[in-house]
Amino acid sequence: MRRRTEPHTFEQRLREQRLRLEREFATRPIGKQRDAVAVRIDQLRAAADMYEFLSLRETAQ
Repeated sequence: MRRRTEPHTFEQRLREQRLRLEREFATRPIGKQRDAVAVRIDQLRAAADMYEFLSLRETAQ
């Protein structure tokens, strides 16, 4: 089992996953697999935006 030396926040994990997929996207040839990676990148961006919105809303209350 792998141990993490420091805890990673949800935002950090989203960002790392998005960056990994962006590198993968750059190396893929045009086609269905590349399109699927692009969709996943968009989903991660939306998740980060929603998380930011909800966390700002929570701190305002």
